[in-house]
Amino acid sequence: MNMQYRKMGPLGWEVSALGFGSMRLPVDEKYQIMEDEAIKMIRYAIDHGVNYIDTAYPYHGGRSEILLGKALKDGYREKVYLATKVPMWLVRKTEHINKYFNKQVKRLQTNPDLYLFHGLAKDRLEKIKNLGLIKKMEELRDQDLIKYIGFSFHDNFEVFKEIIDYYAWDCCQIQYNYLDINYQAGLKGLQYAASKRIAVIIMEPIRGGKLAIPENKLDSRPEVKAVLERSQIKRNMADWALQFVWNHPEVSVVLSGMSAMQQVIENIESAANSGINTLTEDELKTISELRAAYEKSNIVPCTSCRYCMPCPNGVDIPRVLFFINEIAYWGKERKDRIASFYNRMVKSQDELQKLKAKGEEVEGAAILCIQCGECLDKCPQQINITDFMEKANAIFEENKKVSEVLEQT
Repeated sequence: MNMQYRKMGPLGWEVSALGFGSMRLPVDEKYQIMEDEAIKMIRYAIDHGVNYIDTAYPYHGGRSEILLGKALKDGYREKVYLATKVPMWLVRKTEHINKYFNKQVKRLQTNPDLYLFHGLAKDRLEKIKNLGLIKKMEELRDQDLIKYIGFSFHDNFEVFKEIIDYYAWDCCQIQYNYLDINYQAGLKGLQYAASKRIAVIIMEPIRGGKLAIPENKLDSRPEVKAVLERSQIKRNMADWALQFVWNHPEVSVVLSGMSAMQQVIENIESAANSGINTLTEDELKTISELRAAYEKSNIVPCTSCRYCMPCPNGVDIPRVLFFINEIAYWGKERKDRIASFYNRMVKSQDELQKLKAKGEEVEGAAILCIQCGECLDKCPQQINITDFMEKANAIFEENKKVSEVLEQT
């Protein structure tokens, strides 16, 4: 079976339906990249038609770019389009663009084709404006150091539209899957970007593995299992998720963060079977039922609209609620991993103010909540936010059992 290719918006590229995301490479027990296996996987993907590779400055603690530099030797660099991203949280001066770009080129041992502003949100758009960062990116392009300029995105649709309208972008990268049709940019954002002739790259098509429950664990998700058993079409869960995204004509390339060779093999097979507007009514019905089954396990109906923000005490409310949903879904199975991300959030007002004074971006943890209730009237979903902040504290600060904290929710 042959890889399917799609138009990269107006860029004139034919890109593989499947792109290789380099954020979840195989690691050992010490979380170090298993280099030989990772290189083998990347080269297998390229040998089987994948021609789009994505990475970023912080992936694997900075080691993802270094690994790709090695993997793309021996003629493989010439076979792919390569994207990496500016670490926006570290950029505090205009000249930092050049500083980090040069460091990334050294790591990659090559220049990227696409250079993206990483994780744009409202505050980072303001940083781009205030520091004149578009001009610096254009200078890189005019010097033939990069070919195209884009951004990846994490905020709500209104901010996405504002960013799209701000500049004549070549591409954008958004989170999209059958659970996230109304989350962040969502379907409206996907269609809006395409209407502006901007190439759209999709990340998180399988929601970090959430939409790919192994068969031997389906008994623990009876609602999901029932949907799959009712469906006349039989395919594995990752394939259902990927086909949903590929079905959209606005999508140029779908990134999958693959951490095992079997995932590479299966995803390449899925890509070979992909198409635009090819899913039947029965298939779309199955996906709709899968979405409904998953939503039953979402205990916080947060859409990340961010109407609750800014919090006067610095709590990143949507981020905390996201972690609550993740811990509710995965339970103790991934508690340590989720907690490791949660614990990166700022937990004292002193630290919060110091970081802000330095111009650094900050995400405040639930422990900063003083139960003032200002967020309650702002939330269109009428979420009892203050109650969930207490639950987050109980789980992540007091290390109470997830089941005990959330059983009465």
